Amino acid sequence: MARVVFTPNLERHLSVPQTEVAATSVRQALERVFTDNPKLRGYLLDDQGELRQHVVAFVNGRQVGASTGLDTAIQPDSELYIMQALSGG
Repeated sequence: MARVVFTPNLERHLSVPQTEVAATSVRQALERVFTDNPKLRGYLLDDQGELRQHVVAFVNGRQVGASTGLDTAIQPDSELYIMQALSGG
């Protein structure tokens, strides 16, 4: 099963333990996580159901691309990392 990991800075706002899910895409993996943690959905996704501007996803160390987004394929042994992007000036 794919492993989903959230960075510690997200844990300051919500309970986001590392988990394993059966999924074939980033979207499907997140939907499985949201089943146990529905508040997390609004924190990570915008009103169109896409990652918020300051949220970034990585699959096996590679950033999820803008063209595939949450529909990026994952494998049973994939590692999905979700983090807040840093911004500011």
